[in-house]
Parts: sequence; structure tokens; C-alpha cells
Amino acid sequence: MAYIGRDPQYGAFEKQALTADGSTTTFTLDYTVGSASSILVSVAGVHQEPETAYNLGSNGTTIVFTAAPASGDTVFVIFLGAALEIATVGSGVITSRTELAERAATDDVFLIYDTSATALKKIQASNVVKASVTRNATGDGSTTAFTVTSGVTVDSVLVMENGVVQKPTTDYTVSGTTLTFQGGAPASGVAIQIRELPA
Repeated sequence: MAYIGRDPQYGAFEKQALTADGSTTTFTLDYTVGSASSILVSVAGVHQEPETAYNLGSNGTTIVFTAAPASGDTVFVIFLGAALEIATVGSGVITSRTELAERAATDDVFLIYDTSATALKKIQASNVVKASVTRNATGDGSTTAFTVTSGVTVDSVLVMENGVVQKPTTDYTVSGTTLTFQGGAPASGVAIQIRELPA
């Protein structure tokens, strides 16, 4: 198809038909638009002037006619462009690149894109990176099982007996919320420390 002027460079323009009843002046648009000049509006074959015959309402989600189109009139809108909606999250400003290299504080937030909601969300760092947990106990010569946090694995804990680091799988295993010593129970009076590393 030939065009007068430059050919369209990006895809096709969307069209929306509106049902006129002689009294309704406000119609919901299929797309959010940034200005009244971002759409072409036709009523009964007559092109309508933006901001005179119609305006936008509800932040560009509705079209509001100055006078209701007559019942039976063919009314349609052609979208020349849709508004780019950008989520605003918080008011913090990154002042230098070195901030990104530091460990996140528990009250910091991360921006993530939620694919199921197709939206940006902010998440507290404390909900993303678990804090390390240190558990201290004293051996009694008979207890081999100790409680750990659910989700901990044999490779995400450090276990020490009197300060001596134990070997994962060989000296201890983890199943569910239980850490079990493999070579027998730590002797009575032995200082046991279990450090759950941050996730």
C-alpha cells in the first residue's frame, strides 16, 4: 500500500470501535494514551479535533466527548501510540557505583520483575537474603541430632567441635531440619557451633 509522506516504521495502528447511543460521552479506551493528539477519532466519517471535540480522562484511559455522538453514528478511534507506563518505586537515588558492591543492609530493597503480574516490585533485602544463623550447644556424649533451619543443606552450614571445623557428609549430614553427627555423638563438654550461612 502506498503512503503520502513517510511509511510507518513500527507495526500497525490499532483501531477501536465505540458504540454511540446519543447520551454517553465517556468511553473506556483499549490502550492508555499520553495525549489527545495520540489518537485519531472519527464520528460519522468526520475527523474530530483533539481537545475541542474530545479530551482524555482518567490518566489517558478514557476518551471524553464534548457532545455525545448520535445513536447509530459510526465512531472509531485509531491509536497512533500508547503511553509508556513506568512504575515508580521509592524515592532512593544511587549516588555511586560503590554502593552496589557492598552487602545489602536488611532494610535495603531490591527491584524485581514479577513475570506472573508483569510488574516491577520492590522486595526487602531481608526477604531475599537470609541472615546467617549461629547455633551453640554442648556435647553430652549421647546426642547426635541437632536442629537447623528448614532449607539448610550439608554444604550451607559450618560445624565446629571445640573450634575444629568438621567435614560435610563425612562428619555430619543434614536432612530436613535435623543435622546429624556421623562419627558418633560429640563428647561430653565439647563446644558445638553450627553456623548456617546466608542463602
